[in-house]
Amino acid sequence: MQHALSSSRQIGLCLVFAIATSLSCHNGGAPGKTDSGLATTTIDVQNQDFNDMTVYVLVNGQRTRLGIAPGNKTTVLTIPRYLIVGTSFLRFVCDPIGGNRTPVTEEIDVSPGDQLVMLINPGG
Repeated sequence: MQHALSSSRQIGLCLVFAIATSLSCHNGGAPGKTDSGLATTTIDVQNQDFNDMTVYVLVNGQRTRLGIAPGNKTTVLTIPRYLIVGTSFLRFVCDPIGGNRTPVTEEIDVSPGDQLVMLINPGG
């Protein structure tokens, strides 16, 4: 099963910026398991932008920080288990450190054990 989404949003004065965030969910292999045998849900953030990004997940309007995705690097972040009950609908926010644009993905359905991939394209 594969989902592909692209979206960006400017907060503030609706200024246009050149960044696209794409997110895809795939089942390309066995999901990770914790010591207790529960599936781990992760997001592989491929940050092709120069800026470091603070990555958040939005669930029912509540923002939870997942971690930092350094510029020009790939980072794997774990989505906390308490945010995913059955199938949950999530959005991801990338807040550039020292920047003024905040791309947000579309809402996607995520189940425990999913492995997500988010590509942050270079922006200006």
